[in-house]
Amino acid sequence: MLDAISAFFDRLSEVDFRWLALAVGCHLVKTMCTSRAWRNTLVAAYPETRVRWLPIYGAYIAGVGVNAIMPFRGGDVVKLGLAHRAIKGATYTTLAASLLVLAIVDSVVAITFFAYALTQHVLPSLDRLPDLPSFDYRWPLQHPRAAVLIVVVLAILAVVAAFWIKRRVDEFKARVRQGVAVLRDPPRYLRTVAFWQLCDWSLRLVAIGFFLRAFDVEPSLRNILLVQVTQSMATLVPVSPAGIGTEQAFIVYAFRGTVSGSKLLAFSVGMKLTLVATNVAVGFVALALTLRTFNVGGWIRRRRNEAPAET
Repeated sequence: MLDAISAFFDRLSEVDFRWLALAVGCHLVKTMCTSRAWRNTLVAAYPETRVRWLPIYGAYIAGVGVNAIMPFRGGDVVKLGLAHRAIKGATYTTLAASLLVLAIVDSVVAITFFAYALTQHVLPSLDRLPDLPSFDYRWPLQHPRAAVLIVVVLAILAVVAAFWIKRRVDEFKARVRQGVAVLRDPPRYLRTVAFWQLCDWSLRLVAIGFFLRAFDVEPSLRNILLVQVTQSMATLVPVSPAGIGTEQAFIVYAFRGTVSGSKLLAFSVGMKLTLVATNVAVGFVALALTLRTFNVGGWIRRRRNEAPAET
């Protein structure tokens, strides 16, 4: 990872900051599209409550900012907490279920891109994964017994959670159905949710093209799609903040023999650092404006103490 950062700074003078600025602009507009889709999902879940877009955007972008510096997607807790604060009478079960609606388009598009990458024969096989540098999944692959034990413990916890949920199954089902209410009206779902998500994905690809051009890498459709696939794969198991390290490992492997190593490392690290800095800056501004504090942990503790037994 240190070699990659060094390669980035060595080539910093060659970066075209005009394309970099356009990439950042596309990224920010992309977050607006995603938050719009989520807001429209919540409007369908709470038809009798006014759900304003700006607070939901603040919740979404704050979660993105926290995820950029915290592993295991800790920002999702912040996202749900701020949305809960913004919608009167909201429950965490319904808010979490609403995110499942967004997962539909994301999963279909990501799987489509992954299938394309498989046809290009550029992804590492399972036996090569542990050998990739800065690879987050190396430990479970090198310690299969411990990994199996962890999976068994998680499965037991899931069973316990299932029994706990079963005791409250009717109430739980009702809240889940409320969160996915927009799916019961397919035209509305396509018009108000899927449309904005497809705009999000289009802007992702455009932003990657701008990043490639900024670092003097050919912004071909193939290269753009391969970069997107490596980003998606790096977030499957969010061990490191923003998938740092794993994403670089995948990019270096996918582009081997087609782009010089130093240029590739400069691009991958430069794009990641730019996105992380942007997400953190915008996310924590949203936190400050919403909570009037940067002490997220203290705010969560206060909310927990003030909240009624059912949230």
